[in-house]
Amino acid sequence: MRIIAGSLKGRSISFSRHIRPTQDKVRQAVFNVLAPVIQGARTLDLFAGSGAFGIESLSRGARGAWFIEKDRECKRIISSNLEKLWLSRAGSSDVRVYCHDVFRSLAILGRKGESFDIIFLDPPYHKELAKKTLQTLYAGGILAPHGFLVIEASKADDLGVWPKSYNPVRCMTYGDIQVVILQKV
Repeated sequence: MRIIAGSLKGRSISFSRHIRPTQDKVRQAVFNVLAPVIQGARTLDLFAGSGAFGIESLSRGARGAWFIEKDRECKRIISSNLEKLWLSRAGSSDVRVYCHDVFRSLAILGRKGESFDIIFLDPPYHKELAKKTLQTLYAGGILAPHGFLVIEASKADDLGVWPKSYNPVRCMTYGDIQVVILQKV
């Protein structure tokens, strides 16, 4: 898998064989929408897997990316990718990798008053994790005002109904994948 654009364009990142990495065309479409707001943004990559969304954000000028991944092997690979790309040493970037359950992490982030401009949500498919995580995010306060929530899920996964305080910016379909980008208003 390769970084699509930005300062790290063309550099490769590793991923665990037991995850489903986001296709390049899907990441490209997401970042085409986010292009006007990614520079200087603080991002959160939930169910991070390889860390592709967060790493792509940093490549395109985000000021920080936090990664939450429960699987220890994936967490090790994300850390290795960041080290290989020199992102873990970038003095001006806020880069952190946590090996925790997403729901526990969201509760901790909320209690600490953390907020993010863009949150990427790409949970395992067909486990109702997308809907449950979205409900937790809606109830919490970690998405900054006017922030963006990017959801990648199976078309078969029910995302529920988003609150009126979230406007759909773009809904896209790629085969069996749905991508929804919401903005908090």
